[in-house]
Amino acid sequence: MKHAMMFGMGVLLLSSCSMMGMGMKDNSKMNGMNMGSTTQTGTMAQSGTSVNTPVMQGTASYVLGRQPAATNITPMGDVSVSMSGDMVMTTAKLSGLTPNTYYVAHYHTMGTASTTDPCASNGMALLSSKIVGMSDKDGMVTLSGSVLKSEILQAAYFNVHTAKDDMGTPADAGIACTAIKMM
Repeated sequence: MKHAMMFGMGVLLLSSCSMMGMGMKDNSKMNGMNMGSTTQTGTMAQSGTSVNTPVMQGTASYVLGRQPAATNITPMGDVSVSMSGDMVMTTAKLSGLTPNTYYVAHYHTMGTASTTDPCASNGMALLSSKIVGMSDKDGMVTLSGSVLKSEILQAAYFNVHTAKDDMGTPADAGIACTAIKMM
C-alpha cells in the first residue's frame, strides 16, 4: 500500500508539470544538456524558513535558506517542484548572487551529519538532478530542469552551490538550501 500511495502522489505531482508550460531557453544545463534556464529579474522570496510541504499533486514551493558557504553574498530565492507522469520538473529562482557566475543545484539524500536538519546532514548528491546556469549582471538566475521521479524519490533536500565551471563542478558546500519531501 505504501508503494501505491507513493506512486499515486508522484503521478499527481508530475501531472502539474505539464500544465506549467516551462519552455527551454538559454543558459542552463542539466546533466550536460541544455535545459533552458534563463536569468530573470523580479522579487524573490526571502530566505530563511523552509516550507516542509510534501511534493504531491500540483506544485510544491520551498524557500531557500542561506548556507554558511555564502560568505560574500546574500542568496534569496525559492524552488518550485512539480510532477508530470514519471518526471519531476524543478525550477529554482535566486537573487543576491555574484554576477556572471556559474551556479549548480541538485537534490541530495539525507546524510548522517545531522538527524534534524537535512541541509546540514551532508547527504549524497543525486547527480542526475544536476542543473547548471549562470547568473546575470544583477546576480539573478533561474535554474530549470527535469529528472525521472524514480531517481530522486529518496531526496531530502535541494542545494545550490557556486560552480567552478560551466559543467557544474561545485566550488563550495552550498550557498542556499531547502528541505524537501518527495511523496
